Amino acid sequence: MLTRVSLALVFLAVVAARAQSPARLSLEAALATVDRVNVNVLLSREALAQAMESALQQKADLIPSVSASVQQRRSVSPGVSATSKTAGSPANSSAARLSGSYQLLSPQQILQYRAARVGVAVAELDVQQTVQSVLASVAQTFFTHLRNVKRIDVLDANIGRARELVRLARNQVDAGVATQIDITRAESQLSLAEQARLQQATVVYQSELLLKRLLDLEARGTLTLEDFVVRRVEESEFAVTDEKSLFERRADYLRTQKALEQVHEQYKAAKSEQYGSLSLSGDYGFLNTELFDGDDQVGWSAGLGYSVPVFDGGRIKTNQRQLMSQIRSQEYRLRQVELLISSEMRLAHQDARSRFAQVGVAEKSLQLSEEELQLAQRRFEQGVADNREIIDAQNRLAQASDNLNEAIYLYNLSRVELARARGDVRGVVGERQ
Repeated sequence: MLTRVSLALVFLAVVAARAQSPARLSLEAALATVDRVNVNVLLSREALAQAMESALQQKADLIPSVSASVQQRRSVSPGVSATSKTAGSPANSSAARLSGSYQLLSPQQILQYRAARVGVAVAELDVQQTVQSVLASVAQTFFTHLRNVKRIDVLDANIGRARELVRLARNQVDAGVATQIDITRAESQLSLAEQARLQQATVVYQSELLLKRLLDLEARGTLTLEDFVVRRVEESEFAVTDEKSLFERRADYLRTQKALEQVHEQYKAAKSEQYGSLSLSGDYGFLNTELFDGDDQVGWSAGLGYSVPVFDGGRIKTNQRQLMSQIRSQEYRLRQVELLISSEMRLAHQDARSRFAQVGVAEKSLQLSEEELQLAQRRFEQGVADNREIIDAQNRLAQASDNLNEAIYLYNLSRVELARARGDVRGVVGERQ
């Protein structure tokens, strides 16, 4: 009873630990868990395991096959003639055999095994490609959620300024240098800011759930992200690298290349089928009426056989033509992947350059908006203007703050896309400022 209670407590502890998301999640930790928890990555690994088992099955056809059998039979065969029927006597027979066969020469099976081995390499590259794709999704979702959380800070600051404006408007009315409409405008501004804050809370919750789903975290747990500021570099850092070395780092290109190699091997196997196969077989055993009675007779046989197709209705040629079509199709795909990778890399470089410049522009805009708000507040405090200038300045400051947050977010995404285009999404972790 005590053991059952202990096991139950351990189970509940494991469930409780799983139900809780990490208190703080860094980008490094998020990317590190992808290999272990993401469903798409796990499915691609299962596909790799299946490809490996398929290759082993092909290999089994090239290894000698040996089987053992033991048999004891008792039978009655009645005698039948044109004039009478007689009952036969029961007869016993026994056999213990060891049989084996081996394909001495089978070009088709050898080439099929080679094609299966290439298929394993294709599956391995499929895993790498899936990992890179999921890593990019996780990094993008991480930065999206981080952007959404920081937008809450922007809206909170806007609410604080709106409340300060309400207080200032009331003081100005009490001092006789403003009117009631200034208070009404300030309170309306505060209401709009609070409404935007409530709407953004739902956006934050949505992006949090998406990140948890990608990382197999329980939805009811709390999740706090560690800030990650991507290092900002000069435009010269975004120069286009050598495309040949780039192709060698891209799993999707290598995968397409290996798939083409696999189809070539399959074509060779189909072509070699017309040459037939050479096989060796043998049999060795003991024969008697009663099994293991000490009077066994040794029997054996050996044979060498050659089999070649004479007429197959055109099946071999049809297979060859079909595989040749697959080769051409795969060559087209390989060329398309080359063009895609080249264009992706150039676009990623251009986007990173543009986003880098936009961050600087957004920072300048934020600085000017802060100065504009200060000037508008002075004019209102001096009684030379109403608070409409302050409200407009606050709105522009809030927009400038949000624009800077968005510009940094888009720059972060451009660095993720640049790392993905280079074939190593985890490289973005080394771009921390």
